[in-house]
Amino acid sequence: MPPRFAPDFLFGAATAAYQVEGAAFEDGRTASIWDAFARIPGAVIDADNGDVAVDQYHRYRDDVALMRELGIQAYRFSSSWSRVRPDGGAPNPKGIDYYERLVDALLEAGIAPWLTLYHWDMPQALEELGGWTSRDTVDRFVEYAATMHDALGDRVETWTTLNEPWCSSFLSYTAGAHAPGRQSVEDGLLASHHLLLAHGTAARELRGRGAQRIGITLNLTNAIPVDPADDGDADAARRIDGQFNRWFLDPLLRGSHPRDVVDDIRAVDPSAVDAFEAAVEPGDLATISSPIDFLGVNYYHGEYVSATPDAVPVRGGEAPTERPTRSPYPSHEGIHWRERGLPRTGMGWEIEPAGLTSLLERVAREYTALPLYVTENGAAFDDVVGPDGGIEDRERAQYLRDHLAAVAAAIEAGVDVRGYFYWSLVDNFEWAWGYAKRFGIVHVDYETQRRTPKRSAREYQRIIADRAVA
Repeated sequence: MPPRFAPDFLFGAATAAYQVEGAAFEDGRTASIWDAFARIPGAVIDADNGDVAVDQYHRYRDDVALMRELGIQAYRFSSSWSRVRPDGGAPNPKGIDYYERLVDALLEAGIAPWLTLYHWDMPQALEELGGWTSRDTVDRFVEYAATMHDALGDRVETWTTLNEPWCSSFLSYTAGAHAPGRQSVEDGLLASHHLLLAHGTAARELRGRGAQRIGITLNLTNAIPVDPADDGDADAARRIDGQFNRWFLDPLLRGSHPRDVVDDIRAVDPSAVDAFEAAVEPGDLATISSPIDFLGVNYYHGEYVSATPDAVPVRGGEAPTERPTRSPYPSHEGIHWRERGLPRTGMGWEIEPAGLTSLLERVAREYTALPLYVTENGAAFDDVVGPDGGIEDRERAQYLRDHLAAVAAAIEAGVDVRGYFYWSLVDNFEWAWGYAKRFGIVHVDYETQRRTPKRSAREYQRIIADRAVA
């Protein structure tokens, strides 16, 4: 029998504001850190920006109609802080009105709105005041969260505070690969703390205002030693797991920081750890670990690592441009990424569906009995538009089937997984890759903005209707 899903399992699709909305400076919206970063020479691979993206700001009704046609039950989208409270200042009625119209259109179509408050697009004016390295930004974020709940709390049941704080701290403030492009171990540590503090403080604020379901989304990975019996390989995997996974899971769900990771980073940059520890005030960890109702898990690939160099270079996909970057792992010295001969996506990421099963099992076993949702999972491939205008993306359709089967396997093993959101609904602006990588199950012609469902969209439509993976 093919893997089947319960009647209440939620099938969704996901996007992020800067990647799809466009209308970058319309109706009162001001610059975000991504508007600024995308204009740095070399920051984006095709030297473009998200000013237009896929114009969902003007075409949201068409996209909602597409989702309804495909049977998608929930739309995970983010709101633009720069649209709602431009420059981090007073609420912008026109910006808020857009999200009210979007939510109303979703509800009219029978699609549940899943709102993410922060998907990496802080107002640039706040970055110039310190960004996530400043504790004041926590207060500004809570104001923004409250504004969104005041507007939509009667219609939006599910609230996600942050998307992937690993990316918006270490990839953005230490590696310099994402906005705002800083390259500082200290800044990455401070950003990671203030992001989690903003989550906890906003969660309490939303709870006090009557929000029904509150959660956070983490991008998690499996750190796998090439030789588990080799002490060096095991330690390389421990360090990756520590900074990528446990650095966020432990404060959120255990109310503590992983001491081994603190010690690892202190060995590399003691002053950065001193600044981080000074920033953690009494009560912060209690706030960060405030109760939530679900945990979102984003999964794309695992990390196969060793202490011994290999002839094969580190996998592609992490640094697409010529712009200098440093490792997002402060304690990366002596870690070598190895290849396993698995199929790869267009990002150079290995395809390993079984890794999603083991990751969900690990989170449930070691951390929480909370309901889990796979809030992002997807693949970029080099799609080809056929003579008839169709896109036969068989690799993506297979990827979708295999990863949904992996979710079903986790459920069969007893993990409380309640939903799956494919990334992404539509081709869009793929951060530092610009428009060079396509993740969508719906093709977008960037010249005309025409939407065309791919084979993978029709496959997802069938899976949702049958509630089964063939």
